[in-house]
Amino acid sequence: MRLRPLVLLASLLAAGAALEACTNLLVTKGASKDGSTMITYSADSHTLYGELYFKRGSRHLASELRDIIEWDTGKFLGRIPEAPVTYTRVGNMNEFQVVIAETTYGGRKELNGPSGIVDYGSLMYIALERAKTAREAIQVMTSLADTYGYASVGESFSIADSNEVWILEMIGKGKGQIGSLWVAYKLPDGTISAHANQARIRQFPQDDPKNALFSKDLISFAREKGWFKGQDKAFSFADTYAPLSFGALRACEARVWSIFNRAAKSQKISMDFVKAEKGAKPMPLFVKPDQKVDVRDVMELMRDHFEGTDFDMTKDVGAGPYKLPYRWRPMGFKIDGQDYVHERAISTQQTGFSFVSQSRSWLPDPVGGVLWFGVDDTFTTVYVPISCGIKEAPKAFAEGTGNFNEFSWDSAFWTFNFVSNYTYTRWSDMIVEVQKVQREFEGGYLTDQAEVDRTALDLYKQNPGLAKDYLTQYAAKNTGQLMARWKKLGEFLIWKYLDGNVRNEKGEVTHPKAPEDWLRCIVKDHGDVIKVKKVEGLVPDED
Repeated sequence: MRLRPLVLLASLLAAGAALEACTNLLVTKGASKDGSTMITYSADSHTLYGELYFKRGSRHLASELRDIIEWDTGKFLGRIPEAPVTYTRVGNMNEFQVVIAETTYGGRKELNGPSGIVDYGSLMYIALERAKTAREAIQVMTSLADTYGYASVGESFSIADSNEVWILEMIGKGKGQIGSLWVAYKLPDGTISAHANQARIRQFPQDDPKNALFSKDLISFAREKGWFKGQDKAFSFADTYAPLSFGALRACEARVWSIFNRAAKSQKISMDFVKAEKGAKPMPLFVKPDQKVDVRDVMELMRDHFEGTDFDMTKDVGAGPYKLPYRWRPMGFKIDGQDYVHERAISTQQTGFSFVSQSRSWLPDPVGGVLWFGVDDTFTTVYVPISCGIKEAPKAFAEGTGNFNEFSWDSAFWTFNFVSNYTYTRWSDMIVEVQKVQREFEGGYLTDQAEVDRTALDLYKQNPGLAKDYLTQYAAKNTGQLMARWKKLGEFLIWKYLDGNVRNEKGEVTHPKAPEDWLRCIVKDHGDVIKVKKVEGLVPDED
């Protein structure tokens, strides 16, 4: 997601380089407890305003054209013929439970001269408007890129419907060449996968179109460029078109490792690869989780700062006295000629919006498709269940409610950022308060979901429109209640922790001592200056 300006991962350590990136987790039917497919997406950019995109489906005249507006910049790129019929999309899910997400990996700099007019964001949202299945979405996206040219750098896309989960990896052919190079792989049932700004498909079956699809010149193009010389069966998309750098390992693949490590602990996947240890083997594209996962499990997998690992962001002096697991940008820096890098975890302050999608084949599409949607940092957000059958977005999440350049209490993005940014000032204490309310709401939503499904299904059998009305009202009610409570939470935090004070359960102001390990850091760095000395031997004033 969103390298603005487009910064290749290989340049992570360059002075002042800013990495703005995303994380996707993919769950197949056989890996979920209820048989749903799931995809997660954290759309991470320091300048992305978090809102729930909504576009109603429509019928179009044969002469109609569709504007292509670059998602990252808002720049007009061109026009293409509109489809005769387009489908409603709610965020990154359409009315048929098809979901698409992405992460940007950049890839070979030789291919970073896009000459087409369809950027990666347009590919996603146009496909959602035109596809009823994941396979159809892949066909739409690759056909658009081949016909009108690809206008972005390398992207990994997560694409799912209620039965199949795919990874599609794509890159352009370079300046002046229309078309794209791509491979799509269907995850084996019972597995999970992830990608985080680094291409991950290596070898793939080349004679199994049920499970793998690819552009006809994918391998021959690489041979012509001199990037691949082996037998076709040995061809690796990731190694050929997105060679690894230290940044790609440490800031990107490390997030995938963290998901795999937590979900499949028994497999003991080594950290050597993401530590860039010589001779380390790449991680697998997918793993079988130790236990099947549900929506709550997936939410928690997206809440991660490498806790309990060698990369734990709460452990070094950069975390400060209250164990803040965030590091402000730029990530890379140089001291005395040596390059260093802060960790880049899944949970990050720059998230605009994130979601956990749930596509359920046993329910009618308007009931079965749920986008658990939240804004701002995944660790501090609340995921609200929003059906793909709604008729309009809840006001606080809707496009047009607020913007990035002006604070508004009507906006979920600004309300949640208000709370999270204050929480960053005294993390270890305040995050406990935030999580109490977060879990209260999410726990309630999850508990109520079965009853919501039953009610919506009963209404759907009477009239699909009634079910859509009910689900629209349900999303609006939940969002309104959440907004009111989150504003109150912000007011409570300021009252309790004003000016470094901490009010106790009686509301009395107290001043707890800073953690001893932090005080020791201060003493080590500045102790000679602040040390208390015995006053003796001073020369009195002669006057």
